[in-house]
Formats: sequence, structure tokens, C-alpha cells
Amino acid sequence: MNPVSGLIDDLRPYQLDIGRAVLASVRGGKGLTFTVEIARQGGKNELSAWLEAWLLNEFVAEPLNIIKCAPTFEPQAMISMRRLRGLLDAMGYAGDYAVESGHIVRLHQARVVFLSAEPSANVVGNTAHLLLEVDEAQDVAIEKFDRDFRPMAAAMNATTVLYGTPWRDTDLLSTVGRRNLELEAADGLKRHFRYDWQAVAEHNPAYRAYVEGERLRLGENHPAFRSQYALLPASGGGGFFTDEQLIMMMGDYPRQRSPRPGAVYVGGLDFGGEGKTACDSTVFTIAEIVAPSESRLIRVVHHYAWTGLPFSLLLPKIVDITKGWGLRRLAADATGLGGPLCASLKQSLGHRIVPFVFTQGSKSGLGFNLLAAAGTGRLSLYTRDSSMECDEFWRQIEGAVADYSLGRTMNFYVDPTRAHDDYLMSLALCVEAAGRYKPRAAAGRVA
Repeated sequence: MNPVSGLIDDLRPYQLDIGRAVLASVRGGKGLTFTVEIARQGGKNELSAWLEAWLLNEFVAEPLNIIKCAPTFEPQAMISMRRLRGLLDAMGYAGDYAVESGHIVRLHQARVVFLSAEPSANVVGNTAHLLLEVDEAQDVAIEKFDRDFRPMAAAMNATTVLYGTPWRDTDLLSTVGRRNLELEAADGLKRHFRYDWQAVAEHNPAYRAYVEGERLRLGENHPAFRSQYALLPASGGGGFFTDEQLIMMMGDYPRQRSPRPGAVYVGGLDFGGEGKTACDSTVFTIAEIVAPSESRLIRVVHHYAWTGLPFSLLLPKIVDITKGWGLRRLAADATGLGGPLCASLKQSLGHRIVPFVFTQGSKSGLGFNLLAAAGTGRLSLYTRDSSMECDEFWRQIEGAVADYSLGRTMNFYVDPTRAHDDYLMSLALCVEAAGRYKPRAAAGRVA
């Protein structure tokens, strides 16, 4: 009797369905390729470790390999290895398996080899005799998989399993998943397994409560929620904002020209150029935070914009506006030339200035936070008026687009042939400022 069978009751029905299909392919030498989409924290990694442990035990006396790769060696591949070791320990194999070369788990003759699927990783020469697994397949480059990993299954016609949650229509997981559905339609053999958060929640009420909270926090159309829980591509098509999000951002309050007594305000500042050659503007967005809490509302109440104004004249204006509105935080673009400008502002405004340096990662996070605020109805703009600032704001917001990349990152922008993106970035920085402001609990001076 396989000791892993004693743990079979811990698996949920959908995990068992996948496990049986994969084991049947391995035992029959069928060499099938499966795609497995399970909502985040739904048991994908548990299933993978269970399959590895089962096969190690079943083929313990034979010098055969399972290959498991992940987008990164540390932490992702190493987390998988530690999970397998924990399961083997629970099965009573604590003194029987060995860890070799820091990335191989061997139980007598059978082995699981953990590898990195990073583009620069040198993995050629490994053979998958029993099983080839790809963790977080949506983050593995198709070229890397086809060139370096797919051939590993050739010698023994090994079964392949790709795990993950979809990110782009063109990623590895989605591409192979579509092919699997076509094959299923042709021969009736199930190769694509998909269990979204609602399917997982049928077996775990606590999970349902958690994901419903995430839906409220992020919004149903947020890329993270779509990908990780609804098992849909991050983008639903169209622009950066959905039509629903654009409608929710339309406020029903007038533009403010001055602060209201007792109100809490933050700002976002995107620097443009100076002088006659300046193309984009410096845009300063002012927003009121209503009910400062975890679900705070961010109501944009005013815009300032300057094109070509020398920085020597601009910075004093920004200081005066910040003090006049009593801004609690002002997130400002500190990239490149923005660095010394922010440093100058900090001399006058102190801790209220939040310098923000744009990198691929930081801008991606900024965009996700902006979408979360827009998608949950927490972000709004004063009622449309006939001002140039309001018209340009909506031109950029409605024209914004996003590109989604490997590693669950994205870039958001406005096509430069259509408009600038200074109002869009200023808005995103304003949301960042709102997130950075934490009211003081104790009485005393204003934070």
C-alpha cells in the first residue's frame, strides 16, 4: 500500500479528479499534457506535492526523475521542495529521503529535481522520466519552455502538468489551455482542469468569506482578482479602466476652489518640463479623504496645471498650495529630474512630501492600487465642468491603456499620439498619497 494513500482523505474532490487523471497518464505512458487552473490558495501546490510523493513511492526502486520547474529558483522552486519534504516527513519518510545538490529530493532511486525557469537558467541535460511539472506557468516564457523544458519529456514520453492562474491570453498557461480544450473537443479526454474561487469555496466556507472580502477590497474587475480568483486574463479587453469604473469615478459634487474646514486632503504631483520646449504639463491633483479608514473614499476636488513654467517659479507655488490646502501627504514624482525637485520641496514641507520613483515594479504597483480604488467606488472626480483641466483629465483617463507582462506586472499609460499622461499619473500619485496617510490616534498636532 502506498503510504500517500493515507493522506488521500485530505484532498478535495477536484484535487482527486486531477490527481487520478495525471497518475493514469503516467502509469500508462500516455505522455499527456494537462493544464491545471485552481484559484489562489485552492490547493494547487498541495496537489503537486501529493503527486510527487505518490510517484516517488510508487517508483521508489527505479532511477527515474520527476522534473519540477518554477519561474524563479528562490523562492518559488525552493518553496515547492520544502513542501514536498514536509509531506514526506508526514508520511514517515523523514530518515529515508536525501537532499542532493541543494535542489534534488531522492527517495531511494526515484528523484524530484527542482529547477528554475528563469530565462538565463542553464537547465539543459535533465530528463523527466515520469512527470514534468511547471509551477506558475503563466510566468514562464513560452520560448524557455519549448526550448529547454519540453524536450525533457521526450525520451520517456513523460506526462506534463502546467499549474497556474491565467494572466494574459498569450501566456504559456493560456496558450496550452486553449490547445487542450481543442483536443478535448476532438477526443473527449479531459486535459484542462479549471476550478475558480466559487468552486473551491464549495468545500471551504472560510475561503468563501476571505475571497468575498478581497472582491470588496479590490473590485471584481481588478487584474489580481480576475487572474487569481476568477481565473480570467488580467485584462478584460478595452482600456486600462473598464466602462463601469469610469462611470463610478463620475462624482456628483462641484469642484472646490479652497479647502473645507476640518477636511483631510492629500495631493499627487507629476512634474512636466520647463521652458518653451516643454510638451507635457506639471499637474497637481488635490483630493479629499472622506472617513479616513481602510475603505477611505478619495474625492478629487481640484486640479492645478502649468506648462513650461520655470521650476524656480513653480516650486514656491507648490509649497503655497500644499500649505494652503493643509495637505497631509503629497506624493510627487521623484524620477530623474524629479529627485532634486522633491528634495527641494521636502526642505519646506518635511514629512508631507512622499517621493515616488517610477520603476517597472513601482509603477505596476501604483497602477494596481489605482484600479483597486476605481473598481471599488472609492475614487471619484468632481462633476464635469467646461474647464481645460477637467476636459484633459477625462481625455487621458478614457484613453488610458495597459500592457500586462510576465511576473504579474503591468504598465499603464496613454498612447502619446492621442494625449499626454500627466493627469493620469498625477491621479495615481494622489491615490498613493491617500494610502500613505495614516491618521494619528493620539490628540496633538496634525500628522
